[in-house]
Amino acid sequence: MAGMRTYIDGAAVLVTGLCLVGLTAPGVQAQDAKEIYVKSCNMCHGPSGKGDGPAGKMLKPPPADFAAVLKGKADADITKIIKEGGKAVGKSAAMPAFGTRLKDDQIQGVVDYIKGLASTK
Repeated sequence: MAGMRTYIDGAAVLVTGLCLVGLTAPGVQAQDAKEIYVKSCNMCHGPSGKGDGPAGKMLKPPPADFAAVLKGKADADITKIIKEGGKAVGKSAAMPAFGTRLKDDQIQGVVDYIKGLASTK
């Protein structure tokens, strides 16, 4: 009986530990999303999302200002653009698709980050 109690106590500790790990496992943190944005988006969209990045100045049409184009857009719409690229949604083919390069939680982090840029204008 004592052996069974030790087994049950050990199992309870294990389950509790796994639950705590699950609760504290971080998704994409804001800093991670910013780093992805800087690495993948900044050259065209610029540091504040105005479409004025160094490469964006050479694009025709130029990248749009997030404050203007994200008004009223749902996360799913923004996610689709990031995942599938501009051409998939009737926008510029110069906007590449990132669906094969970024995980879903990374894309959601970028969505949140650029919505933050758009709301600070």
